[in-house]
Amino acid sequence: MSDGFTLTRIEGVTARLVPFAWEWARDNAALISENWRRRCAARSGLFDGRVLLARSCRLEGAFCSVELFETSYASFITHKDLGSPDPTVLNAFAAIAPHGSDGAVLLGVMGAHTANAGQAYFPCGTPDLDDVRDGDTVDLAGSAEREFVEETGMALPADAQNQWLLLCGKSQAAFLRPVTFPNQANALRQDMERHRLTEIEPELAGFVTVASSDEIDLQSMPDFVQAYLRYAFPSSSASASSNG
Repeated sequence: MSDGFTLTRIEGVTARLVPFAWEWARDNAALISENWRRRCAARSGLFDGRVLLARSCRLEGAFCSVELFETSYASFITHKDLGSPDPTVLNAFAAIAPHGSDGAVLLGVMGAHTANAGQAYFPCGTPDLDDVRDGDTVDLAGSAEREFVEETGMALPADAQNQWLLLCGKSQAAFLRPVTFPNQANALRQDMERHRLTEIEPELAGFVTVASSDEIDLQSMPDFVQAYLRYAFPSSSASASSNG
């Protein structure tokens, strides 16, 4: 696949929490502290909680296994801001990719008070300690559904597909579960917006629909979202070329 990502269809993902001393974070403690100070000065309300990053991601047949370790959000965001200089560490996360019955995809736009203000991507979050079950099992699939329900107010359809796509590249491992809803995308967006307006401090500023790869916004949509949208909506010119 293009865009610097590989795309693999998988049936599921298993993840576990492992002890790991992240040397890059230790060696760059002063840089992390200064970057966090700068970010907090730009946007008040940021919280340096504990998050989970991946030290390995392995395909095993139709499934993928991930080993995650605990670190500070400040370390994670600094590593991301610097272009992920430690190639041994991945930002691994899971998300529901919602489609309307008309095929269009819905994205949430991050609010101005968040670390990723203005970016448009699937409702999701970086895994954290709330996703750990039974000691060391990390429920990535459950995290994806929980984040989706919290941010959109919508439950998944009873017959929702449970197939996954792994988009891997640019120091990311995005586990995406495409789910098609019975209503068209614009109706879904209106329902999601009504839920957002009931929240006291909504994380999202709104929602957008995308029905074509021509609607990709290079400025607001992260690389993994652009890669998924090009997969979901092959351009007519590319289709014509491939058909000769």
